[in-house]
Amino acid sequence: MAASFKRFGRIHIPGFLQPASAERLHRSLAAERLWMCSTLGGGQTIDIPVEQLEAFAPDQAARFLTLAHAEARDGFHYMFDSLRISDLVEKGEPLDPAYAAAYAFLNSAAFLDFVRALTGDSRPNHVDAQATRYERGHYLTQHDDKKPSSGRLYAYVLNLTPHWRTDWGGLLNFIDADGHVAEAYSPAWNALNLFRVPQPHAVSCVAPFAGAPRLSITGWVRQIEPGLLPSRKTS
Repeated sequence: MAASFKRFGRIHIPGFLQPASAERLHRSLAAERLWMCSTLGGGQTIDIPVEQLEAFAPDQAARFLTLAHAEARDGFHYMFDSLRISDLVEKGEPLDPAYAAAYAFLNSAAFLDFVRALTGDSRPNHVDAQATRYERGHYLTQHDDKKPSSGRLYAYVLNLTPHWRTDWGGLLNFIDADGHVAEAYSPAWNALNLFRVPQPHAVSCVAPFAGAPRLSITGWVRQIEPGLLPSRKTS
């Protein structure tokens, strides 16, 4: 795996978690009721509680989508549901035990040492996390994750939807210099995708006929100055 990562700067690892752990995370994600619809408006992050969005009148919902799609047409944009696990941990707020365990695992010596060995990079010392849900029509347009001074080294996606079909969309597309899709990863059950930052990529729109939401835990593996590392409180 290390040789493949060195060559391509990305890797897809199936069967990453123990089956029972993946199933426990899936149950929590599938039952979650505190999702926020995360998107952009005028270049600013907008988070709208999903229950509030679902209460929009038809004309209000149509205008919301029209404005979002106009921005997505020609630039960076996204729309998906999110639950920011790292923020909840760092604020000491109540957290589903499965999310707390996942966050603790991602920041454990076992996972960080695995990433260091895989990438040949000794710098990783923190992993942030958010739960994401891509419903029908959700998307993430092309970008490269570059953000100076953020400490981002690698991006990851831990896929947690059973029985996903490739033609449902939601593919992690890696885009070459000519604008072609050089490679694409389907959100296969219990697979970890890890890739070097910066790297042009996008998540293709989830099809209107998709039979399930695309569930995952995502974030960045970072290098953060020791004094800036968040506390490891998980409740």
